[in-house]
Amino acid sequence: MHTASIAQTTPAHDSRQWAAGLHIGALLLAVMTSWMSGLAGALVAGVVYLLKRDADAFVAEHAREALNFHLSMFVYACAIVVAAIALVGATVLTLGIGAIVTLPAGLVLATAALGLAVLWLVSSCVAAVHAWNGEHYRHPLTLRFFGG
Repeated sequence: MHTASIAQTTPAHDSRQWAAGLHIGALLLAVMTSWMSGLAGALVAGVVYLLKRDADAFVAEHAREALNFHLSMFVYACAIVVAAIALVGATVLTLGIGAIVTLPAGLVLATAALGLAVLWLVSSCVAAVHAWNGEHYRHPLTLRFFGG
C-alpha cells in the first residue's frame, strides 16, 4: 500500500521568534495595562498581523489566532463585569435580602473570573512555546472574529 507523505517544513527561526514574541508581548501588554483588558493584547497581535500578514504566513496565522483569543477574552471579561453589575443591582434592589441568592452567584462569578485569568495566562504561554517550536496552535474557547 502506498502512502503519500506530506513534507512539513519548519518555519524559519526569525518567523518562530516573531510568533512566540507576539504571544508573550500581547500577554505582557494585557497584564501591564489591566489583566481583564484584552484589547491591549489584541493591539499587539493586530499590529504584528498588519506588519507580517503578506510576508510570513506562519507569523500571520499566530497573530490572527492571538488577536481572536485576546478579543474573546475581552468579550468574556465584559460578560463577567455585566453579570457582576447585575448581581450588585439585584442585591441593592432587594435591600440586601437578595444577598441570599446573589452571594453564592457572586462566588461562582469570582471563580469564573479567576478561571478566565488562568486560562489567559496558561494559553498564552502554551501558544508561545508552540510558536517557538514551529507548531500551529489554536487557543481554547476562542471566538473566530478574523478567519484565515
